[in-house]
Parts: sequence; structure tokens; C-alpha cells
Amino acid sequence: MEWRDEGLIIGLRKHGETSVIVELMTRAHGRHLGIVKGGRSKRLQPVLQQGNSLDVVWRARLEEHLGLYQVEESRTRAARLMESGMALSGLGHIGDLLRLLPERDPHENLFAMAEALADHLDRIDLAPQLMVRFELEILRDLGFGLDMSECAATGTREDLVYVSPKSGRAVSRGAGEPWKDRLLALPDFLLKDFGALESIDEGDVRNAFRLTGYFLERNVFGPRQIGLPDGRARFLASAFGSDV
Repeated sequence: MEWRDEGLIIGLRKHGETSVIVELMTRAHGRHLGIVKGGRSKRLQPVLQQGNSLDVVWRARLEEHLGLYQVEESRTRAARLMESGMALSGLGHIGDLLRLLPERDPHENLFAMAEALADHLDRIDLAPQLMVRFELEILRDLGFGLDMSECAATGTREDLVYVSPKSGRAVSRGAGEPWKDRLLALPDFLLKDFGALESIDEGDVRNAFRLTGYFLERNVFGPRQIGLPDGRARFLASAFGSDV
């Protein structure tokens, strides 16, 4: 068995005396692990760092085997990201979220978003808004996506400012006004494309994290009887000075 792909390093652990097991989020093969022989050498150590991207060849006798990676650096970010506490906690949170997915299950959309997020993790003006969009996409790919296309009560696509905590569907300002204290805020920037980066009010980003945090806890982590990842809290504390 052999394939070629590109991947973002989301985890590493020692294997034997000289090798490393590398956990990648790949474009076409999902979250995938493999052994890099000699991965702890002086030549490969700077390459095999969380947050870097690789071009890889994976080989194994059988598909279900762990297999071996042959690696070549594609994009190095680790040295820069290590200088930012927010970036380091963000890398940990990305890995925690991607490990919710079945191993080797392709999610090309999440690969692309994770790469874009890793590129900007040390940018206080961009990293939080990209991270909360990534959380939304994780929810969608796990089967708990929010329906923000139209108002659950009226069907209108205009002035959507709330989300129902029960249904996960958007609610317009007019329809939601009588029950606004029971609804979750829907910041306008979440209705725009992922690539639409702009300056966003901190209050809106905080509200967005409250929204994703509610559904992550209720639908994903709660049923597993675990809390939201510590990496998420550290990332929010770095970005905002406190949890949301």
C-alpha cells in the first residue's frame, strides 16, 4: 500500500530510540498516523514540529497497518508559533477537535481550514474568528451543524441575530424578540464565507465562542462525559484575557 498526500502535524510521540509517530491531518486521507524512522535526528527534529506542514509518502504492507511516513517539509510555522502562547494553545485545541473525527476519515474542508488557521494562529486580530469558524465546521462534520440559512419561525433570510439552543436553527430579530433572553446571539460574521477576514468586534467573537461552546458541550463533549478541552480555555484566555 502506498499513497502521497500533504498534511498538517497535529501530534507527535516518541517511538523506540530514534523514531517518531507523527499524527497528521491530511488533505485526502483524514487524520492519519505513521512512523518516521530517524525522526528524532538533528535533521528531522526541526521539521517534525506541531504546526508544520509536510508532503508525505505513506507505505504499509496492509491498509490497516500503522505504516511508515517518508516526509519532506512543505511549510514551516513552528518556530514562529512557539513565540506565541495563544498560538501554542490554539495548536493544541486544533488537535483536540480533529481527534473527535474517526481516524482515516477524509475531511478536506477541515484540512483546508486547519491549514489557514495555523497560518494565522499568532494573529490576535484573526486567530479567534478563524478558530470559532473551525469549531462550527467541526460541529457540522460531526453531524451537529447549525442551520443558519433562514429563520426557524418565519423562514426569512434577513436580520438573523439569534440561534435557538434547542434546535440549533437561526431566528430573526423580530421573531426572537419575545424570547431573546433564552436565545443565543448569532454574530453577523458567522454568516459570511470563511475567507472573508475582517476586523470584528471582540464582543461578537466572544458571543460566537459562547454559541459554539454551548453546542460542543451539549452534543459532543457532554455525551462523552468530559468537559470542553483545556486547550480551548487556554486559547480563549490568551486571546481575551479570560474565558468567554
